[in-house]
Amino acid sequence: MTRIFALLVTVMAIAMAALSADESPGEQPDSFDIEPPILKENLSEEPLLSTAAPDSDLGRLEKQLERAKKNAAGAEHLWKIGVLAKVEVEQRALKVVRLESDLANAQLARAKNDLAAQESQVAASESTKDELEAAKATMAQLTEAAQAATAKREHAELDAAEANLRRQQKLLALGSAHKSDVNRAQEKLAELKSPKN
Repeated sequence: MTRIFALLVTVMAIAMAALSADESPGEQPDSFDIEPPILKENLSEEPLLSTAAPDSDLGRLEKQLERAKKNAAGAEHLWKIGVLAKVEVEQRALKVVRLESDLANAQLARAKNDLAAQESQVAASESTKDELEAAKATMAQLTEAAQAATAKREHAELDAAEANLRRQQKLLALGSAHKSDVNRAQEKLAELKSPKN
């Protein structure tokens, strides 16, 4: 019985060796033929073409703002219990301010387009002057909101740059940072403090 089993195993081993010898190296798939999966981190949230409608851009900004607010809301608690670094908390808060500014500017741009369309309709007698005045009032409100959001953003970015410079200086004093890190932080702060044209 064991002789039959040994013979059977030997025959199968010879058959498998013969089959593997018959395959040519060209038939085996090359490891580079298989594409790696697309990682979520490699995908950009920015659209490839700027042909998207302004309304979809506003919707996208509103969704991003809501997500950023949710992320920033629990960050302070996570920092207090030691899960997040203080830098991460500051970055989340700064992201909210930046998105608020971007949303206000996008709303202002849409209002400018609406006002231009309303003016052309009044010129063509398709719309009343009251509607045009309402569009101008909305435009004035959105202009003020965009200016306030821009000022808030600039102030928040300046505060973040100052905090980063202080942090880098402390780390350099402790020996955990490089002089180049402090120089970069100083350059960023100087860039933010310089008057804009």
